[in-house]
Amino acid sequence: MRLNTHLALTATIHIIGAGPAGLIAAETLAAAGVSVIVHERMPSVARKFLMAGRGGLNLTHSEPLGDFLARYGDAALIRGAVASFPSAALRGWAEGLGQGTFVGSSGRIFPLAMKASPLLRAWLARLGALGVRIETRSEWRGFSPDGSLLISSTGQPPEAMRADAVILACGGASWPRLGSDGGWTAALEKAGVAIAPFRPANMGVVCDWSPLFATRFAGTPLKRIVLRLGSIRAPGEIVITATGLEGGAVYPLSPHTRDSLAAGRDTVLRIDLRPDLSQAELRERLAANRAKDSLSTKLKRGAGLSPVAIHLVREATGNAPPTDARALTALIKDVPIRARAMQGLARAISSAGGVALDELDADFMLKARPGVFAAGEMLDWEAPTGGYLLQACFASGIAAAKGALAWLGRP
Repeated sequence: MRLNTHLALTATIHIIGAGPAGLIAAETLAAAGVSVIVHERMPSVARKFLMAGRGGLNLTHSEPLGDFLARYGDAALIRGAVASFPSAALRGWAEGLGQGTFVGSSGRIFPLAMKASPLLRAWLARLGALGVRIETRSEWRGFSPDGSLLISSTGQPPEAMRADAVILACGGASWPRLGSDGGWTAALEKAGVAIAPFRPANMGVVCDWSPLFATRFAGTPLKRIVLRLGSIRAPGEIVITATGLEGGAVYPLSPHTRDSLAAGRDTVLRIDLRPDLSQAELRERLAANRAKDSLSTKLKRGAGLSPVAIHLVREATGNAPPTDARALTALIKDVPIRARAMQGLARAISSAGGVALDELDADFMLKARPGVFAAGEMLDWEAPTGGYLLQACFASGIAAAKGALAWLGRP
């Protein structure tokens, strides 16, 4: 990759990947007057972004910045990028595209349209007006011996392309059918870049349900519960699936559940079905039931449990829950669910692993490949759902673009 030390108007940067990180990098560069070509190996752009929009497109979160940054753990490089482009900036960017946003009851931030397609259309129109060129069915195959990019169009042998700088935004390895399958790792490993193995993140838990429970309750939510693994707690909602558990309370615990299973430990998740009641309050309600009431009636009337919660209590005890009010109270507040495995990358919302963060300098440039920058989910970081994933993809894309501009000697 050649170094351009003057403010050449002809500077061209190639971006690999047309997801949020790649497209925001393209916008940042084009707005600074750089010629930008985006390569996307799929037939259309931002497929995973559009898939995320089917559930409402949770762009970011409204919590205070300090709490927000803590969601990225020890990934200091990602925390720095998000601090430079926080949630307020992302909201302003969306509103600049004519896509107003609002804060939901959980603190999550969504576009008013509650889907991704209107925002993406407005975004692509802006990129077109800035002169950004997007080439679909255009796949990066690595580097030539002289450092040029090897780009292959459908059915064609790779062509060497020179660039003043390159931004890699190739995506992670979750939902590979949408385009991010981690196939780029071999090219970077060949270039001397350390790659951490991909692992699923924000994924469901596999449990051993009885056939009757799985058939009857698959797709049923359990609301206003608290899920716990050891000392780690996650309030919210879970959904019973045919194979286990998914949902907003499952995903924050998923890295801990995944690592516990990988270590070979007996991994038991515990559900408080009535976190709004103390042990004493719940026990008093259960004790007030009539002696002749069935167990299901006691759980429904006394504990206020839904049908799925009642059957979960039975499921967790082999259909033999205790009848004593004290023991039953303890069970309702601490239903044990043994995790057998985690859903794989094909069903995970995001992935951990990818380019090790210590392979990058402070400007998101690869130390082993000067002039080549990387951003987005292809980097080794993870965060829970709730807007933190998209926020970091946008923020790291902007950081990489600013790094490339500095490399070119531009302001």
